[in-house]
Amino acid sequence: MLTANTQATDTGSLLSREKVVEFINPYLKNKGMYLDMAKAFGSPLYILETDVLARKAAQFRAAFSHRLPETAFFYAMKSNNLPHLSGHLLKHGFGLDVSSGVELSVALELGASSIIFSGPGKTIPELALAARHPDRVVILLDSIGEAKRLASVLKERQTRMPVGLRLNNNPEGLWRKFGVLPENLLSTFKEIQALGRLDFQGLQFHSSWNLNPDRQTAFIRKLGEILSVMPKPFLDAVQFIDIGGGYWPAQGEWLLSDVPQNYIIDQGSSIDLFAKELSTAIKEHILPLTQCRICFEPGRWICNDAMHILIQVVDCKEKDLVITDAGGNTVGWERYETDYCPVINLTRPGLSEKKCHILGSLCTPHDVWGYTYFGSAIKEDDILMIPAQGAYTYSLRQQFIKPIPRVAVKESASRHFLLSECGE
Repeated sequence: MLTANTQATDTGSLLSREKVVEFINPYLKNKGMYLDMAKAFGSPLYILETDVLARKAAQFRAAFSHRLPETAFFYAMKSNNLPHLSGHLLKHGFGLDVSSGVELSVALELGASSIIFSGPGKTIPELALAARHPDRVVILLDSIGEAKRLASVLKERQTRMPVGLRLNNNPEGLWRKFGVLPENLLSTFKEIQALGRLDFQGLQFHSSWNLNPDRQTAFIRKLGEILSVMPKPFLDAVQFIDIGGGYWPAQGEWLLSDVPQNYIIDQGSSIDLFAKELSTAIKEHILPLTQCRICFEPGRWICNDAMHILIQVVDCKEKDLVITDAGGNTVGWERYETDYCPVINLTRPGLSEKKCHILGSLCTPHDVWGYTYFGSAIKEDDILMIPAQGAYTYSLRQQFIKPIPRVAVKESASRHFLLSECGE
């Protein structure tokens, strides 16, 4: 992939040591707090920092709300389904985006008053659960078949339900599973209207893995072209357009290369750039046609930096080989065979990155945390930190061989922390 003298390839650029050191320095500065949490609650341990969560939520909201006349924000629970995390975001003005009956049940129990229910293949029991709460839930329909099933549920309950419709913005390959094709929008709208009991209120689309806003702005332009030829009754019915989530943190994606201690970075855009580009496109292509609310579904961008993993060295088998007390079941898949995240030795801190296989304790050779660590040395009982692991790790954790770690929550900007009852 990259050699020591390579500055860029088609897959990304060389990640500089300065950028990595800048990333880990704040965690080293707070090492005492993290070590106290490990001492209080043991290892392995997830740590949720609610002050980081609140800061990211406020930053995301501010970037878009001051550029657009009417906005709404829904946290995508699938990115990290810890109930404590979702409950905290409710306090900061977010609604919840759920993709299953399980997530919907949690959102309702948390007291969420504004919920969007997205995703394909919603079952009759899931639709029935949503139908019991038409004042709190908007169902984003994924097909006309789903609309018909929902209509039958509502007919039995003698009630009505607010709905939106997901548009497919990538009909190629496996992404064709989502939503309806844009060219079928008008006919699908007419079918929904004919079913009765469904109050059509808006549209949604979603693109994932957005390191920059290019794909989103391209579809916003296309959506403007579609709306420009839609009849007035349709435009009058549109109260919201949901442009989905998939916003990648500006830190970018960090990947291993075939050269030890050389890493690839696919740089992400700042949220301010996302907001500027998307808002400009929306004001040019959408709002002249329908003065609707613009909705956002951030997940990864909000939760990624707010949760970390602490693990402990159990066995130093060689100078360059250690076994820890947590395995890949903690993150749900063999992530660190391809991705790079600095492993920080909090017990013996240092800014020198040393070669060492940091492996988990599962009975599989694919149980990898990393191939280096930052520290002065590494010994048994040392506490290691895998920082910024809030997105698509906790939700993907699995009961495979070893127990799932507990969750410690650091509330606000204080040094007080507690064990989350939801973290078992």
